[in-house]
Amino acid sequence: MAAVLRYDILDTPPDGSFDHVTAVAARMLGTPVAIVSIVDTDRIWFKSHHGLDVQQITRDMGLCASAVMQDGPWLVNDAPRDPRTLTNPLVAGEFGLGFYLGIPLQTNDGFNLGTLCVLDFQPRTVSQDQIDHLSDLASVVMDQLELRLSARLAIADLSAAIEQKEAAYRQAALLAKEIDHRVMNSLQLIANMLTLQSVQLRGTPGALEISKAAGKIVAVAQVHQHMHLDETVTTLDCADYLRRLCSGLSDVLGTGGAPIIVEAVSVSLLSEQIGRIGLIVNELATNARKYGATQIKVSLMRLDSNEFCLSVSDNGPGLPADFAPEKMSGLGMKVIVSLVRGLNGTLTYDADETMGGTRFRTCFPAGADSV
Repeated sequence: MAAVLRYDILDTPPDGSFDHVTAVAARMLGTPVAIVSIVDTDRIWFKSHHGLDVQQITRDMGLCASAVMQDGPWLVNDAPRDPRTLTNPLVAGEFGLGFYLGIPLQTNDGFNLGTLCVLDFQPRTVSQDQIDHLSDLASVVMDQLELRLSARLAIADLSAAIEQKEAAYRQAALLAKEIDHRVMNSLQLIANMLTLQSVQLRGTPGALEISKAAGKIVAVAQVHQHMHLDETVTTLDCADYLRRLCSGLSDVLGTGGAPIIVEAVSVSLLSEQIGRIGLIVNELATNARKYGATQIKVSLMRLDSNEFCLSVSDNGPGLPADFAPEKMSGLGMKVIVSLVRGLNGTLTYDADETMGGTRFRTCFPAGADSV
């Protein structure tokens, strides 16, 4: 269980990356159901469940609990007649399981977290090639989990570093540059690893999905490169910058939502202000899409001759009642709070009556060179 807890995967939201894998697995094996399962102490929780509208089952009735004890594939061709499974409630009961093939999801240090498995309601046979292909897809799942663990540990290290250095980094430009360089390096590393994985899986159904993921991460890196402004440029038109930034973000955030709407007054701001604004918009838009928003609107308006207000609104599910940016454990809100401080601004949030979700507002004074 220590290994399962280390990956912090239990009870996390649905994820398209794993859903793509289970969809490919079901098509490849010709089964109605494919699952990415994680075996907990008393339950088997499903990170992805293609063809099955169930989030979890008790551990004692799940075949994954047996499969996870194996070093290799666990195959049950005819479950009602197999002595290992014939009395299992999923086989003998109303569910009527007839076939099961599970590949353990094994960590780099040899622990099995769960399985990538396919199910059918009729007994059936599979070829060795099909088993090998499913094993390849299980490796893709573990690559995703390992990458996310590495990213989470890196973020934890970075968060600790931010806490230690925040007193010295009152000017958010230094903090933004450090974060941006680390993000760029991490994105490039992940893109390279995914590209290598797609080459290794060339000719298999999973290769296309991995290639798409690599392309999407490269696009994210390009957005971050756009936000890392040329230090020789002193001022930029903020409206033009926001339109170009949000166009790129719309491509990156992609599926499930409309292009980001931008309504901004034309004003030249200091490039370091623009950089902070870009990072704030990126964090808020990414979080909004992550939690289900399909519409995002970015606005910049002039309040008076020396003050502006940036707002990011969405039609997502809204914030929890006890939400407080300064108490959030995630890196994203800490970065936003620090960036707003660097703008000498204020951060507020409320329900957006027009969009139906949440609105974050950052009001800040214009720089000396603003027009």
